[in-house]
This record gives sequence, C-alpha cells and structure tokens, in this order.
Amino acid sequence: MYYDAYNKKSFMLTNIIARFQPNNPDRVLLCAHWDTRPRADRERDPARRQQPILGANDGASGVAVLLEIARLLAQNPVPIGVDIVLFDGEDYGREGHLEEYFLGSRYFARNNQQFYPRYAILVDMVGDARLQLPIEGYSYQKVPDVVNRVWQLGAQLGYGEFQNTVGYYVNDDHVILNDHGISTINIIDFFYPDESHRYWHTLEDTPDKCSPRSLKVVGDVLWQLLQEGG
Repeated sequence: MYYDAYNKKSFMLTNIIARFQPNNPDRVLLCAHWDTRPRADRERDPARRQQPILGANDGASGVAVLLEIARLLAQNPVPIGVDIVLFDGEDYGREGHLEEYFLGSRYFARNNQQFYPRYAILVDMVGDARLQLPIEGYSYQKVPDVVNRVWQLGAQLGYGEFQNTVGYYVNDDHVILNDHGISTINIIDFFYPDESHRYWHTLEDTPDKCSPRSLKVVGDVLWQLLQEGG
C-alpha cells in the first residue's frame, strides 16, 4: 500500500516476480518496470497533460523483452538461476520529486530477504525504433565489470546499438537497488528518439515509435549472457 501525501490518496502497488531454478545458488536478476506514467506532463498541449500515457517504450518495451526471456528460460534451462522482477510504481512521481518515483524497487529493496544475485540488469526504454544504447553513467560507476561484459557481447553479436561510450546518468530503479547492495546496471535508451525527448512522458509514446528489431537486439544480448552463465 502506498500513500500519496500530495494527492492525499492510498492505493495498492504490485511487483511481479518469477524465479527459474530457484534452488540454484548462482543467480542473476533481470528487471523492468511494468507501470506507465499516470500523467503526460511533457505533452505539448497543456490540456492533455493529466492523461495517462500508453508507455509503449517507457515501460512496455522492457517488459516485452523479459517476457520473451522468461518464455525461453521455461523451455531452455541455462547454467545459472534467474530471477525476473517487474516493478510497479517506477514512473508515478511528480517531475522534480524523485522521492515519489521507483516505488516498487524501493519496497523490494527494503524488504529483500532472499534475492542475493551476483548482479542485476535493469532494462528500460529499449524499444525505440532508432535505438541507441550508450553506457548509462551510474551503471559504469557502480558495476563496470558487468557493463563491460554486456557491451562486449553486444559488439560480438554485431549490434552497433550498444555504443561503447558513457552517456546520460539516469535516475532509475537500478540506483535504488545499488543503494541497497544489489549491484545493478541499466540498459536504457534515454534519447527517444533524440536529445529533445519529444516522445518521453507524452501521449506520443505509442507502438508505432518502436521496433521489433530493437527488442531483439537487447533480448539477444541478454539471452547470450545467460547461456554463457552470466
């Protein structure tokens, strides 16, 4: 249960968790957020800024990749245990009030008594049809060895979308997990589609702006990583 002190209302949030090979002590964690933003506060038309966004990229893309990973894991076991967590309430807060964001990951991290992976990978905003994946700054700062491993795999698979340069420092669920001792990197395209962010947190975040190839690029790298034992 979360109480929104600004709007003076309470509501229930739900994290969704799946575990593969739960008895295997050697584990990695994959995560995304399954909520979408309840207000389009970057919409050009002020009259529409209180409408909820569809979130085809910001939310649904990461979930889509992890659902496919889950399907593959159910059919093809890999050498390690895998936990998949879909966080709720990541994108709830008012802009400029970070304490109102990342609600699901905050709850997960505070109450964690069983998830102790070698590392975790967050996937967020990975569906952009013009996918660009520079290294997220906090990820490289906190977990450079995992960043290097993932971006090297991207290069080995021929995916130039994984750009070997540090880009934005993005506040996201991985920051919360890192603060609570779960080493986590973030695979994120924060340009969507460019530095103007003109689809981000607007009603324009719709499936026509996304690409199946982009999802495949990220999914292929994650699947290769899991097959190689993380």
